[in-house]
Amino acid sequence: MKVERECINSRSHAFERVSCANRNCMDAYPTFLAVMWCAGLCLSQASAAFAGIIYLLVRQKYFIGYLGQNSQSTPGYLFGKRIITFLSLMCIVGIFNYLLGRYFGQDYKEYVETITGAASALLLLP
Repeated sequence: MKVERECINSRSHAFERVSCANRNCMDAYPTFLAVMWCAGLCLSQASAAFAGIIYLLVRQKYFIGYLGQNSQSTPGYLFGKRIITFLSLMCIVGIFNYLLGRYFGQDYKEYVETITGAASALLLLP
């Protein structure tokens, strides 16, 4: 699902560009909050908080890039999608681990927390 919308006119005024970027950020914010909270509750608070801070910085880069040419906002957009994907995977793994512990008595939370802690550092790579 593509939430981001490019401004129709590439020569649009600065106010229209800021308005379009603001709308795009507001559309993506509920998804970000849902996956960050789910990842923090189900798996690892530290990794989810780190990814959340990085996501907010990336969204700022996206917003600033939108004030220039449309192509300047693309790196921030793609980086943000990568962080949302990481948080979504953390949610899925956390829920799956909870179900394993609940119904089969096997808990792999320590192993998964170690892996996500190491993988969260990889989010810094461009």
